[in-house]
Amino acid sequence: MDHPVPVVLIHGIRLSGGCWQQQQRLLSSRTSIAPDLPGHGARRGEVFTLDAAVDAVTAAIDRVGGRAVVVGHSLGGYVAADTAARHPEKVAALVGFGCTLTPNKALLRVFALADLGLAKTSDSAPWSMRRLLRRALPAEIAEPVLDAGIAQGAVPAVLESLATFDPVDALRKYPGRTALVNGGRDHFRLGERRFADAAQNGGIHVVPGAGHFLPLTHGDVCAHIIEDVAALADVTPATTASGGCLNRVGFDGR
Repeated sequence: MDHPVPVVLIHGIRLSGGCWQQQQRLLSSRTSIAPDLPGHGARRGEVFTLDAAVDAVTAAIDRVGGRAVVVGHSLGGYVAADTAARHPEKVAALVGFGCTLTPNKALLRVFALADLGLAKTSDSAPWSMRRLLRRALPAEIAEPVLDAGIAQGAVPAVLESLATFDPVDALRKYPGRTALVNGGRDHFRLGERRFADAAQNGGIHVVPGAGHFLPLTHGDVCAHIIEDVAALADVTPATTASGGCLNRVGFDGR
């Protein structure tokens, strides 16, 4: 393959592009880029909106040639889906980790209350975000994320933006190949069948035993999935692709 399709990796809430270092190493045979979303990483202090986030992703796609496989985790998965809906010609394929739960107002209210507790917790407290990340993630992942800073201040603007966003509708609008990937123990699995039905060309994969931080805790498994999707995108235009290996399989019932 002379020109493998590049990959754009979109991080989750509070994190930064630094969380994808392991995937970038494992996907070294193709160009990849992991931009920071507004309000996160090097862009802390900016106001997060979905429009600005999609602009950040499309700018990253343009930097790697104008067409890419777009991969997102959690918030990044919602942003990736919105990007694919708005700019399908730029998205060779879509991979979403931990993003099959519709962010309705009740759910966002619960998240906001939990976030308020984290925001008031010092970094040295047992349940601080820094300690949680260090306990949940390999050092290779946790330390670059912590070095880039935890974007706690971005959370209110993110929640406000998601309150009016329908990720299922975004998936319906994207005609290309889609892989939605969840950990078997991820609370974001609750709506996965609706999301699978909305994907025109693809479906759900479940990794047994993994949680919401799936791409960070099971980096090798996720890199393999990304590479499989990207390899199909190398040889088949996104708008004419058949389902290939991305059928609605993999439910483990957990």
